[in-house]
Order: sequence, then structure tokens, then C-alpha cells
Amino acid sequence: MNLRIDRGSPTPEEIAALIGVIVSLPSSTSEPAQQPSLWWRSGLPVTRAGWRESGLTRPS
Repeated sequence: MNLRIDRGSPTPEEIAALIGVIVSLPSSTSEPAQQPSLWWRSGLPVTRAGWRESGLTRPS
């Protein structure tokens, strides 16, 4: 990555702060995050989102 300053004369501290922000940004991924497998989820405790879902059937 190249960094070029077009205007002004930033101090070394300002440049360091800018680089720190750029480095801390998450890297982009081209593939979407995978959903956990149903086998893995079957071992988790069942949680309900509240009274609205209390009457719904459980997924098999």
C-alpha cells in the first residue's frame, strides 16, 4: 500500500494515527461467512427469542 500526501504537511504523529486507523480496519472478504452446520447446532442448548416464538414448533 502506498500513501501519498497531496496537501498540507502532517506531523509524524498525524501520519502514525492515520496508519493506525487504516491498519485496524477489517479486511474485506470476497466470500460470505458460512453458517454453522446443523450437526454442530444440534448440540447447542435451545434458546427462545421470547413469548412470540414460544408457541412455534422446533426445527427438526
